[in-house]
Amino acid sequence: MAPSLLLLMADTILVVHVLFVVFVVFGLLAIYAGYFLRWRWVRNKKFRILHLSAIGYVVVQSWLGAVCPLTTWEMALRAEAGTATYTGSFIQYWLQSLLYYTAPEWVFVLLYTVFGSLVLCSWFLVRPNQQKGSDDG
Repeated sequence: MAPSLLLLMADTILVVHVLFVVFVVFGLLAIYAGYFLRWRWVRNKKFRILHLSAIGYVVVQSWLGAVCPLTTWEMALRAEAGTATYTGSFIQYWLQSLLYYTAPEWVFVLLYTVFGSLVLCSWFLVRPNQQKGSDDG
């Protein structure tokens, strides 16, 4: 496969990864803000299950010491393309800088666990709708 195609695929995975992080972080902020602002959509059960599952996956993965599959896949594509560092486009540089930062592993496990606990608490503090067939609450 051509290096340019491999790098495009790696960049696409990086964007998906950032969007996943944005969904988890801003999803929690939206849930709590929605409680106070009376946004009905933040009580949507499908949204809440997806949100809780997303952070749950990250927390369990960190407890097991596993590397995110998106990171592994992205790095493998970059290695296959012959690039080991994040030299590239402006967007790629900033997305990478926001997503990957250096700290001891225990810091990440603690942060993911605390954040996951906040998401779990939101399930009980801002209860999702229990009505069948209700998509927007």
